[in-house]
Formats: sequence, C-alpha cells, structure tokens
Amino acid sequence: MSRQTDAIENRLREKLQAERIDIADDSAHHVGHPGAASGGHFSVTVVSAKFAGLSPIQRHRMVYDALDEMLRTDIHALSIRALAPNEI
Repeated sequence: MSRQTDAIENRLREKLQAERIDIADDSAHHVGHPGAASGGHFSVTVVSAKFAGLSPIQRHRMVYDALDEMLRTDIHALSIRALAPNEI
C-alpha cells in the first residue's frame, strides 16, 4: 500500500469504525488528466455499522467528512461504495 492508501484506510477506520475497507488506487488510469497532479484517483468500498439506515448521500457525506483534509491535498477523485454490514 502507498502512503495515501494507508492514510485513507486509517481515517476511515478511525472515523467510521469500518469493519472492512477496500481501496484501489486508480491514478494510473488518469495520467495526463488535468488536475490529477494535485492528488490521486481512488475507489473505496467501506463497510460500517454506522451506515445502517442511512441514504447513499448520507453515507457518502460521512466518508467525505472522514477524509476532509485529504480531499483538499491527496485525493483528486474518489469513487465510493458505502455499505452496512448486512448489505455485503
């Protein structure tokens, strides 16, 4: 794992008490993309009991809040799949 993926995982575990986190660094697929130099492209799957009963938008907001600072520095694009444990 890279420094960025380690940091993403640590924040999601800490802030969301995530039971499962899968992170893919998709940056290689976006080489030369304007703006990509400011940060990477990532896809995350996060499983957390905190997502139970929440809408997809609410879940995504929780992920954005957990990664707040990184979204301004290390992450240029983020694809999110946020699930409650009973949805996997």
